[in-house]
Amino acid sequence: MAITNKMQSDAQRIVIVGGGIAGIEIAAALGRMARRHRRRHRPFPSITLIDSDFAHVWKPMLHTIAAGTRDISQQQTPYIAEARDAGFAFRPGKLIGLDRAARTLRLAAITAPDGRQLAPESSVGYDTLIIAIGSEANDFGTPGVTEYCWRIDARQQAVAFNRELRLRMAQCLAQGTQLSVAIVGGGATGVELAAELVQLTDTLAAYDGGDLARRMTVTLAEAGPRLLPAFPEDISAASKSRLEALGIHVLLDAQVGAAQADAFVLSNGRHIPASLKVWAAGVKAPDLLAHLDGLETNRANQLVVTPQLRTTRDPRIFAVGDCASLTPPGAKRPLPPTSQVAHQQARHLIRNLPHAVLRGGLIPDFAYHDFGSLVSLADYDAYGSLGKFGLLSGVTFRGRLAHLSHVLLYRSHQATLHGFWRGSLLWLIDWLNARVRAPIRVD
Repeated sequence: MAITNKMQSDAQRIVIVGGGIAGIEIAAALGRMARRHRRRHRPFPSITLIDSDFAHVWKPMLHTIAAGTRDISQQQTPYIAEARDAGFAFRPGKLIGLDRAARTLRLAAITAPDGRQLAPESSVGYDTLIIAIGSEANDFGTPGVTEYCWRIDARQQAVAFNRELRLRMAQCLAQGTQLSVAIVGGGATGVELAAELVQLTDTLAAYDGGDLARRMTVTLAEAGPRLLPAFPEDISAASKSRLEALGIHVLLDAQVGAAQADAFVLSNGRHIPASLKVWAAGVKAPDLLAHLDGLETNRANQLVVTPQLRTTRDPRIFAVGDCASLTPPGAKRPLPPTSQVAHQQARHLIRNLPHAVLRGGLIPDFAYHDFGSLVSLADYDAYGSLGKFGLLSGVTFRGRLAHLSHVLLYRSHQATLHGFWRGSLLWLIDWLNARVRAPIRVD
């Protein structure tokens, strides 16, 4: 039977695939609702979160984990612990298939790093499905990227890059050689990672890091005419000047044609030597979505959704965050894949989905509010714009206010997951750790 704008009241299983910003916020909030309803003996759907990893890290923080300027053990949230605290179920697994007619998901077998199978391929049933599996860098088919470049789209990738970075730094100091790091992509991830790498070398000097700052070079290559193309031009120009003042080589209009073992090759034939190569350009959703039982996608593999955040070909399936494509009425382009959009979409479903599931109520159209953008250049500087924010629309700012705004975004996310008081305690713990522990990874 076709489903129109109402959810059927018999839907009892809400399954969320993807534990990023949107996915874990939805799971935590709905889990707490489910716990309160159970205590009062009221009906409420079961909430299950599925993710291929075992812990959550706020994605805008991954570049600091990759550089080693933040300790991942302090910043990650294990899914199983959050599930216990918030009242939802966590199931590890990677989505590999969907049967919309049977309302089941197919999950890949779980294997150990050495190849041993820990759990066989399995299936999970759902009545309402929320897909929130995020995005990844888009290499646009550039030769050599898969073989020679590091990415920092996920927790394990950031950890792996940091491990290799520390090994290369140790080798550089022990052998007296040069260490060159090249980052492709002048968006927020590339810009912020470049600044964090400089802070890493500056901080290492206090730990007898020798002349690593002189031996290590950082190059940032952007294919377009300016850095941070999603930001106002004055922020782009100021960021470029600040990065260059920190000693970073910034290349604009630098289209990469190929990656090699020891260099990037630009489309004009120029070679950019690089011992470590990071690809942080472009954004696309995982390739899996392009073949997910006929759901409509765009060229970036994002699931096309209606203003209610439902997929266009199955109203029982929602998509939010970076893996969803929503073009607001009157807009020329879809919403950008940012943490701000993911958070607002998560809040929209948290407010409206339980009523729709339990009582067949309507889900109103999602309305996005652009509160601006922020970029942080480690401890050196920060920039922000207020976007479409009343009388202050388009105003840009920098320095301590921008730094504080950047910090508050993360603390707001923690408060959403853990509650105000526990989130505040985590902030206090971070503040204390910053004063009694090393500011970078030195193990």
